[in-house]
Amino acid sequence: MDIKRVNKEIAEVEKTIRRTRKVRANEKLHVGVDLGTAYTVLTVLGEDFRPLACKMEFAQVIRDGLVVDFLGAKEIVARLKEKAEKSLHTSLTHAAIAVPPGTSKADSMTHAYVIEGANMEVTSISDEPTAANEVLQIQDGAVVDIGGGTTGVSIFKAGEVVHVADEPSGGTHLSLVLAGNYGIPFEEAEQIKKDPKKAKELFPIVRPVFDKMATIVEKEIQGRDVDIVYLVGGTCMMPGVEDVFEKRLGIKVVKPDNPLLVTPIGIAKSDIGESRG
Repeated sequence: MDIKRVNKEIAEVEKTIRRTRKVRANEKLHVGVDLGTAYTVLTVLGEDFRPLACKMEFAQVIRDGLVVDFLGAKEIVARLKEKAEKSLHTSLTHAAIAVPPGTSKADSMTHAYVIEGANMEVTSISDEPTAANEVLQIQDGAVVDIGGGTTGVSIFKAGEVVHVADEPSGGTHLSLVLAGNYGIPFEEAEQIKKDPKKAKELFPIVRPVFDKMATIVEKEIQGRDVDIVYLVGGTCMMPGVEDVFEKRLGIKVVKPDNPLLVTPIGIAKSDIGESRG
């Protein structure tokens, strides 16, 4: 993986969160919707796969990769779609999505129905770590996607997925630990968890949770000849996470500058549909 390329690509998407890029007439668009446990993210790429827009909203409509509030999820996607359309002055008619590894066909279709409820056709459904590899482009190694609800693992050999797994351990569990430690409501714990100024204070408290996640990965890569792990997902943003994984796994661990956006970008890259400006 070329980490400089990945970080540059992420930085370009970060810019479009604040300001969209102009769409050319009749430009083919690639759209991705990441229905996360903490954030729902809609990303739009141009036909050259350069970012055009990125809209996101905090939401708790997904739990452990499952849609628990269908109406709420649909309304959030519809809002993000409307915001992107207004910014880009074009209609979004399709999108790719991703689900945690091992998600059943029925549960995957529920994710698809959310997108269809927001008047977009679903063009592809992939697992989240595999979608992330659309950005990372690794040939060999493990991609670990730690989201709000689950830790997903995809192992690659010669660019092909040879093993996937998913366990219910993610950012929600960090918030529960913080809420218990400080005696505060879960919602308040969610907020302080995302405060970069508090990261140094909070990390020792949540370190055991990250060690548990690393143990999950250790189990999945055992005996599979993995010598490098790539971390993505919003829960990885806290400084020091990669050190916990390296200590547990005993192999190299790589984390992009903003791991939250890797999977949403990869999902958009998976979209094969077209939209005309």
